[in-house]
Amino acid sequence: MSEETPVEEMSFEEAMRALEAVVAQLESGEVELEKSIQLYERGAALKARCETKLKEAEEKVAAITLDEGGRPAGTTPLDPS
Repeated sequence: MSEETPVEEMSFEEAMRALEAVVAQLESGEVELEKSIQLYERGAALKARCETKLKEAEEKVAAITLDEGGRPAGTTPLDPS
């Protein structure tokens, strides 16, 4: 996954790996100030992407309905509000 890959196209796993790489670079202390600012901005976007993808997954799990035996029986519509 390249630094130029648009964040909005990344899966949760890709965004997490990229965020970990950004954090490692920033923690190294070997990055120039201007590059640090760019990395921080990309890190913030990656964090937001991870949060969005995680929320989407949680909503899908919450929508699963179970039958009397506790087996998945379908899904319920998500509240659009």
